[in-house]
Amino acid sequence: MKKYVHILALLGAALTLTACGNLKNSDLANNAKTSSNSKAKTYQTTDTGSNGYTVLLKNGHYITSPISGLTATDNDNSVDTRELERGLVQISKDVYSTNSNVFQEGQYISAATANDWLGRKSKANPLGLNPEEGTKKNYHPYYLEEILEQDYLAGSGSNYHINGMSIGLAMNSVDYYQKTKDGAEYQAAISRSEQKAAGQKAAEQIIARLRQRKALKNVPITVGLFSKAAKDSLVGGTYFLSGTAAANSSKITKWKSISAQTEVLPTVGNKKAINSSDASSFNSFKVSIQDYFPNISGVTATLRYENGKLSQENISITTQFYGYEQVQSFTRLVLSTAKKYLPDNVPVEIKIGSVNDIQALVAKETADGSYQVHIYGGE
Repeated sequence: MKKYVHILALLGAALTLTACGNLKNSDLANNAKTSSNSKAKTYQTTDTGSNGYTVLLKNGHYITSPISGLTATDNDNSVDTRELERGLVQISKDVYSTNSNVFQEGQYISAATANDWLGRKSKANPLGLNPEEGTKKNYHPYYLEEILEQDYLAGSGSNYHINGMSIGLAMNSVDYYQKTKDGAEYQAAISRSEQKAAGQKAAEQIIARLRQRKALKNVPITVGLFSKAAKDSLVGGTYFLSGTAAANSSKITKWKSISAQTEVLPTVGNKKAINSSDASSFNSFKVSIQDYFPNISGVTATLRYENGKLSQENISITTQFYGYEQVQSFTRLVLSTAKKYLPDNVPVEIKIGSVNDIQALVAKETADGSYQVHIYGGE
């Protein structure tokens, strides 16, 4: 079992905060809403973003989860990380009101416990949620790759209590393994039905174990099942099922299907775009900005759809110029072209940069928001 440390951990924390509620740009202590009148300020909360959760801080610090980054194997896919966290927040919004709950990364599942749960079940590890390995001819894959915990708390002042919990279970769509040490790598494809069966079984076991904790006996526990993408995938995985065990219950009586898709544009080969209109709009944007400068080496977009509708568009533009005036001029063009061609009813993020550095960011965080521009190293 390994703990894979996220590259640029501070950036990862910032992404999580963005999904839950934005911090202002100036000093954290000055922006925090102090929740205690005593000299020893125990709890603070950030200002909430649009339709997002306020984030609970302790002594002015963001509290990270002890199980963040723990995985069952080294089937790591960095494109899954943000979507695993963001998607679980979105699922949680349907259960825990953003008006009466604050967000905190999970604090109830320890690293040692998660390691046991992610391991294979054996005499030495009876708590393992993955099956025994099997034989060379009948290999049993690792189904459960990662566990994510998010806590939702209610209260005020110096008194906050757990009011609900969400658990994300990242299920492998492909398990990579070796039959002999340092031997060839093999792949075991895992169907959606297998992911569902293994995920639901693991969810019931995890909920039953959590109910043994006094603090968690009487709170709802929501579980989302997430399908991880293959290691070489350009897009992250998606949640496909969620359900909630009511307070005092260890059973999820009703599971809800989640319809989510992601794709990268331009499409490769003869693959058809999910939505031809969205693909056409992106292509018009791409052609327009490429005509402006001859040394743009790549323009790609990642689109996320929920229930058949576009919900987010992220564009990456790779340039081969570094001059300040070039970046300034090009960024202004990108802004005007985005307003002209890209959809105005979804959040959009456009990153402009070289292979090594981000040079500018053009983005609108909400569907009905306005574009904001930042040029790195600029005024």
